[in-house]
Amino acid sequence: MTDLWIAISDISPEGKTFTFDDQSIWSRGWEEFAIPVTPVEDMVAEVTIQPQGKDGALVRGTLKGSVSLPCDRCAESFVLSIDSQFDAFEQLPDGEYDGEPRVREESGQLQFNIGALLWEEFAVALPVKPLCSDDCRGVCPQCGQDLNKGECDCEQDEGDERLAVFRNLKID
Repeated sequence: MTDLWIAISDISPEGKTFTFDDQSIWSRGWEEFAIPVTPVEDMVAEVTIQPQGKDGALVRGTLKGSVSLPCDRCAESFVLSIDSQFDAFEQLPDGEYDGEPRVREESGQLQFNIGALLWEEFAVALPVKPLCSDDCRGVCPQCGQDLNKGECDCEQDEGDERLAVFRNLKID
C-alpha cells in the first residue's frame, strides 16, 4: 500500500480537489496483498478534501477504472468496472490507536494519508466473490471442464438413494 501524505493544514476551509491517476497507488497494493488483478482501464480518483479545524478533514470523492480478475467459479478472467463514490471524515486518533493512523500531526501540520484511503476504497469496491456472471456454472469437480462452454461426460452423482423421496419435495 502506498503512503501518500497531504498537508491538510495548508488547504483552505472551502476545500481543494485533487486528481490521483498514478497507478502505483493501486499496483503496489495488488502486489503486496497478492490480488490477481490486471489493469484494463486506469484507476482515477477525484478527491475533495475539506479541513475541519484541528480535528481532521472531510474527504469526498469518486474512484473509476476497470480491472481484469479471475472468476471464483470458472477461473476465467473477466473485466470488472469500478465506479464508486465515497465520503469519509478522518480525524486525529485520540488515546491509544492500534492501527496506522490516516491523519497525523507532524511538525505542527495536520497531514492526511490519501494513499491509504484510496487503497481501502479500491479494496471495498472489489466483490467478495468475483463472478464473471451471476449464472456462471463453474467447472466440473471431477474433470475440470468449464461448464459454461459445454457439458462434460462425467457421471453425475445423484446423492444418497435413501433420500430420493425428498428430491421433488416442494414446501409451500
